[in-house]
Amino acid sequence: MENSGLTLWFTGLSGAGKTTISKGVASQLKVRGYRVEILDGDVVRTNLSQGLGFSKQDRDINVCRIGFVASLLSRNQVITIVAAISPFQDAREQVRQMHKNFVEVYVKASLEVCEQRDVKRLYALARAGKIPEFTGIDSPYEEPVNPEIVCDTQQESIAESITKVIKYLETREYIRAAAVSSEEPNFNAIYK
Repeated sequence: MENSGLTLWFTGLSGAGKTTISKGVASQLKVRGYRVEILDGDVVRTNLSQGLGFSKQDRDINVCRIGFVASLLSRNQVITIVAAISPFQDAREQVRQMHKNFVEVYVKASLEVCEQRDVKRLYALARAGKIPEFTGIDSPYEEPVNPEIVCDTQQESIAESITKVIKYLETREYIRAAAVSSEEPNFNAIYK
């Protein structure tokens, strides 16, 4: 199965740790020589989905656009890592159907913890009514029904979450197992 391309789809609330974990996974994969692209939800929305709002329909369109780009990359032997809130189960399922190899990673953290990590002050602005339809505040987040991987960032360190994803990919033979190393990756960052 190795070298057949793959989409790793990180979903979760804003502040759960999607971007942090996805960057760590990408770094590990690049060190091993894999072709990797990250599609970050905020970056894609700015460049590919500009003009879309935050209604369910617009969010679903945005998620499907990200999924389409990811499918193009993955079928060309690229490991495509998506970090996007993607709040609705039906849209994530639709994206899953676009892919031959799709791994959903639920980056799990409670709303309270995500608000505590709110480095961009998005939750504070949403609670003040300055960001309408913000996921978790006045727009729902539907937890994945059956994700392949759950990274509980309230219970795991960044390194543990990254290692969990890499080990899953090795076990399922999406990537080859690394040679045994005496050095563990050093991830001193905090979840953002």
